[in-house]
Amino acid sequence: MFYYVYILKSFKNNSLYIGYTSNLKKRFKSHNLGQNKATRPFIPYQLIYYEAFFNRVDAKNREVYLKGGYGRKTINRLLKTFLNK
Repeated sequence: MFYYVYILKSFKNNSLYIGYTSNLKKRFKSHNLGQNKATRPFIPYQLIYYEAFFNRVDAKNREVYLKGGYGRKTINRLLKTFLNK
């Protein structure tokens, strides 16, 4: 089983949402159906990035890192071309 860290971009206000899950397709669909309180106001979303991990703890640690200051800088470097469109 894989665990995924993912980044969504809102079409509504271009904000980013970072999360992790074991079922990426189901989780992405639930975000766009408004089933998640934190993301509901900003739907629809586009999946712009994900990473796969074999271990849940590693995925959670990566999510926490990406949500922090250095993680945001990493996201900006990884997705520089995409985010500057």
